[in-house]
Amino acid sequence: MLRRILPDPAELALDELYAGLTLDHPRAGRPTHVAVSMVSSADGAVAVEGLSGGLGGAADLRALSRLRAANDVSLVGAGTVRDEGYVPLTGSAERRADRAARGLRPVPRLAIVTASGALEPDLAVFSDPAEPPLVLTARSADTRHLAAIEDRAEIHVVAEAELDAEVIVTTLAELSLPRVLCEGGPRLNQVMLAGGHLDELFLTLAPTLVGGPVARIIAGAQEAATDLELVSVFEHEGDLLLRYRRR
Repeated sequence: MLRRILPDPAELALDELYAGLTLDHPRAGRPTHVAVSMVSSADGAVAVEGLSGGLGGAADLRALSRLRAANDVSLVGAGTVRDEGYVPLTGSAERRADRAARGLRPVPRLAIVTASGALEPDLAVFSDPAEPPLVLTARSADTRHLAAIEDRAEIHVVAEAELDAEVIVTTLAELSLPRVLCEGGPRLNQVMLAGGHLDELFLTLAPTLVGGPVARIIAGAQEAATDLELVSVFEHEGDLLLRYRRR
């Protein structure tokens, strides 16, 4: 059973979690609306033995699926693609139909951020020719890496060296992908926060302690304190699913 704690406490079926959700359109003067989706332990770790799958349970998986039903594009760093074994975001027939009914593309685009271009062509994320991922990269990237994936991805060279938040969101807006679900990892989340382009946070807090030197959901050298407003809280089998908006 899913418990809604905020707003309007109620007991619900798990399938009701974020049912019918569509991410907001960008506010006036903003190119995109960026929602970050992450799972962490109670002490802030984003992985167990290197993988996020060791944390959240069934509700976290349902939340991610519903968020991928709510966006125009999922944005992810190359390291996360490799570490988490990303595959094309085709989704179930039910999710594709639900997206289409709400005026969205049946399958969200997937945009991979990589300054180096170091993505192996045999990665599972390139396995569906009908859904090639976008690759946002820099002129400094290794041309041999890019040549190896040019028939598997839609490559956009958008910066000289490092990709900052402004160039990422501007590129996605120009591609008519304004509702962005940022799936991490922590360094990409830091880029979006420090650049002032983190609008919303969906955080699953797992009832687990990890310890050690594991990264937090946002990790980088630059502090960028940002006030959030709590929008909703759900509980399922000890997992807390929190939704925040930028004030």
